[in-house]
Amino acid sequence: MLSLEQVKQSLERAGQAHVLQFWPELSGLERDAFLQDLSQLDLQRLREHCEGAARAAAAPPGSLDRHIEPVPPESIGSVRRSGSKALTEWEHEGLLQISQNRVGVLLLAGGQGTRLGVQYPKGMYNVGLPSSKTLYQIQAERIHKIQQLADRKYGSKSTVPWYIMTSEFTLAPTEKFFKENHYFGMEPSNIVMFEQRMIPAVTFDGKVILQGKGKLAMAPDGNGGLYQALVDNKVLEDMKTRGVEYLHVYCVDNILVKMADPVFIGFCVSKGADCGAKVVEKACPAEPVGVVCRVRGVSQVVEYSEIQPETAELRGPGGGLVYSAGNICNHFFTRAFLQDVAEKFEGQLKQHVALKKVPFVDSCGNQVKPIKPNGIKMEKFVFDVFPFSRNFVAFEVVREDEFSPLKNAGGAATDTPTTARASLLTQHLRWAAAAGAALCDEHGNTLPAPSASAGDTAPAQWEISPLVSYFGEGLEMLKGRTLQTPLILDEEKAKELQAQQHLCEK
Repeated sequence: MLSLEQVKQSLERAGQAHVLQFWPELSGLERDAFLQDLSQLDLQRLREHCEGAARAAAAPPGSLDRHIEPVPPESIGSVRRSGSKALTEWEHEGLLQISQNRVGVLLLAGGQGTRLGVQYPKGMYNVGLPSSKTLYQIQAERIHKIQQLADRKYGSKSTVPWYIMTSEFTLAPTEKFFKENHYFGMEPSNIVMFEQRMIPAVTFDGKVILQGKGKLAMAPDGNGGLYQALVDNKVLEDMKTRGVEYLHVYCVDNILVKMADPVFIGFCVSKGADCGAKVVEKACPAEPVGVVCRVRGVSQVVEYSEIQPETAELRGPGGGLVYSAGNICNHFFTRAFLQDVAEKFEGQLKQHVALKKVPFVDSCGNQVKPIKPNGIKMEKFVFDVFPFSRNFVAFEVVREDEFSPLKNAGGAATDTPTTARASLLTQHLRWAAAAGAALCDEHGNTLPAPSASAGDTAPAQWEISPLVSYFGEGLEMLKGRTLQTPLILDEEKAKELQAQQHLCEK
C-alpha cells in the first residue's frame, strides 16, 4: 500500500487533490480504508482517464453513414437461410469440440439488478417460472445438458468450464448464491469467478467524484473490461491449462441463451473465424440495438444512435433492411485471439461515455442525490475488439428462439420479467407441440397451437427443464399424449413418461 504522501503527490500531479479535502474528518479506520482504495487506483493514468472522459463527453457525435456497409454475405451464416445439411454439420462440429474439452463459456455478470428494482445480481433473479428457477440455475442446467449431448454422441466425458466475470458489487453475493445452491450440481472447480476493474466516475470538467467523505464514486469499466480482467486474473492461463481453445461469451440477462451453442461454435470453427457474433434481424429500423456491420472495411458494432434514420431505413432488393444485423451480446472468440487482444490491442479499445446521476458529497460534506446527470462513467464494450479480428463472422439466429433480455422492472413496455417468462414458456409450448403433444388446460379444454411470437403475455404454464431438453430435442415421449397444464417436465416426470411409453410399446 502507498503512503499518504505518495498518494497526495500522485493526486496533485493528476489534478485531483480535492479527493483528500475531508481527510482530517475521517477516523483512523476510515483513513486506512480510503488509503487502501486510493492505492489500488492506477494513479499514473488517473489524469489521462479524467481528461479523456471530459473530452469525450464534450465531443459531438460523428456521422458514420458515409463509411458503413453491411457484413458481406460470405461472412454470414443463418439458422433460417442455411440448409439442414449445413446446420447438422455445424452442430456435429460444435459437439465434437465440446467432447474434446476445447469449449468454455464466459458470462458477463457484472451488473446489478437496479433497473429491475432489486439490489442483487441479475443472475439471481427469478422471473416467475413455475419451477421458480433463477437465470443462473437455467444457465447451469444448460451447461449440464450440452455436455451430456456431446458425451452421448462421441462417447466422451466432457467438461465445459464456466467463467463468470463479476464486479466489486456482484462477486461476493454471486459466490454466496452458488455455494448455497451447491453450484447447481456442477463441479466447483469448473466454475471460475473473477472481478473486472472499477474506475472512478468524474464530473463534466474532469474531476473525480467523491461518493462519501472517504469514498470515491466507482463503477465497473463496462463489459469490455473483460479483456483487462482476463489478464489481471490469469484467466487465459487457466483456459490454456484446461485446453480451452474456443469461448462462447454472453450476457447474463438473456433467458433464451444457448450455452456453448454447438451450431454457432461449429459454424465459427468451420469458417476458421477468430471472432464471431450472433445477431437477430432488427424488428424495425428504429429498434434501439447496435448493428453489426463494417466501417471503412472493418467489422464492428455501430450504435443505433450513430446511424441517421434515412440510413437505418434503407432496404435491399428483397425488401429487407440493409442494416438488419442486430447485436445481442452473444459472441465467439478463439483463445488465441483473446491472447492477441490482451497483449497488443487492449490499450486501443474505444472508450464510451455514459452520463449518469452519481450521488456525491458537496463541498460542505453534505450527501446529495442528483435529479439529473452530473457525472461521466467511461465504459468499454465487449464488441470493441471486432475491428482487430482477422476473420470475423456473423451468425443470424431467430429472435423468438434465442433472444429475450431481462432489463426492466414490471410495467415497462419491453424486456421485463413478464416478457422473459412468456418467451421461455411459449418456446417450450412450441417444443411440446412439435414433439406431437396435445395440451389442455386445468379444465380439460384443448389449448390452441402456440404462436411463434414471443410477445404472448400469458402462455400456458408448461415448462421443460434444460436437464430434459437443450433445444427441443429428446421429447419423443410426448408424442401422441394429451398433457394438462400447469406442468413442469423435469427429469423425474420425463422418466415416468418414458417408462409409460415403453409399456405401451410392449
